[in-house]
Amino acid sequence: MAAKKDDGFSAEERAAMKERAAELKRQKNSATAEADLLAKIAELDDVDRALAERVHALVKEHAPHLTAKTYYGMPGWAKDGKVLVFLQPAGKFKTRYATLGFQDDAALDDGGMWPTAYALTTLTPEHETVIAGLLKRAAA
Repeated sequence: MAAKKDDGFSAEERAAMKERAAELKRQKNSATAEADLLAKIAELDDVDRALAERVHALVKEHAPHLTAKTYYGMPGWAKDGKVLVFLQPAGKFKTRYATLGFQDDAALDDGGMWPTAYALTTLTPEHETVIAGLLKRAAA
């Protein structure tokens, strides 16, 4: 049997791509989007789940017009059907911290350079205030 050629993707990355293909099929039914997101959050380890639950609550409070979506198996929130904000749990890719990320449609522009991703290890009230402001700007 011939050795399988390395495609440059980790097992976690290949799994995320397969998950994304399945998500696209499921998300044609928007009624299940919130349930899919909450199910993904429930699967996370304790630390990631706590972060994801709190970010989801912040989105619902400060950018309620964004809709829940899963994005490569991660919690995401969309504007006009396109994911705008996502939370990459640390456990998903075995990283040191979770990442709150914003896609290019997020209205975060600030001159010629601005951050589009933030490392999260815990959420304090001060962090939540910053995230609320980012959500409001991004979803404007």
